[in-house]
Amino acid sequence: MLAIDTSATLRITEVFYSLQGETKRVGLPTVFVRLTGCPLRCTYCDTAYAFTGGETVSISTVLEQVADYKPRYVTVTGGEPLAQKNCIVLLRALCDAGYEVSLETGGAMDISEVDARVMRVVDIKTPGSGEEAKNRWENLALLNPHDEIKFVLCDEADYLWACDIIEQYDLAAKCPILFSPVHGAVNPTHLAEWILRDHLPVRLQVQLHKLLWRDAAGH
Repeated sequence: MLAIDTSATLRITEVFYSLQGETKRVGLPTVFVRLTGCPLRCTYCDTAYAFTGGETVSISTVLEQVADYKPRYVTVTGGEPLAQKNCIVLLRALCDAGYEVSLETGGAMDISEVDARVMRVVDIKTPGSGEEAKNRWENLALLNPHDEIKFVLCDEADYLWACDIIEQYDLAAKCPILFSPVHGAVNPTHLAEWILRDHLPVRLQVQLHKLLWRDAAGH
């Protein structure tokens, strides 16, 4: 196994401890490592503060900060974490340290080099996001049952578009699928009714952290 260069650096916006608000790990105490920078500008983005700024730190420093919280679960997020090449090194280092690691990625970057131990949560950008053209469709063939696909839905048109994509790519056979309503734009009850009406093989995801703290940053 190749040695990990923990002196390699990343631009980090924040490291914090909270409850996981999304995915199959919702509700679990988790350390979040938020990397700085993102090539996308989704209409509903709630982490624009991570587009710029941050602090350049070594992977060893990140590992020390994570360890201080004594977590079982760690989520690497952004911004778009894969926009920094050393994110791949960080993910592997976190796995080697014994954590259960997940990655939240916007779906525009190649996920092929991500450590196989990582749960990859991959967005598929809808028309309402304004970034549909950035979807890297090649990523879908790389997904396995350990991963998750997420659609963030701005309206019913996005919902119908997502239904077509699920069928076109046979996504239900690949991994769990999450439908998440844009906070304040789509009534979660309406989304639940659409899912039940159409017998969709998806999970409705309402962001727990926003229900608990009403904080766009989620912590």
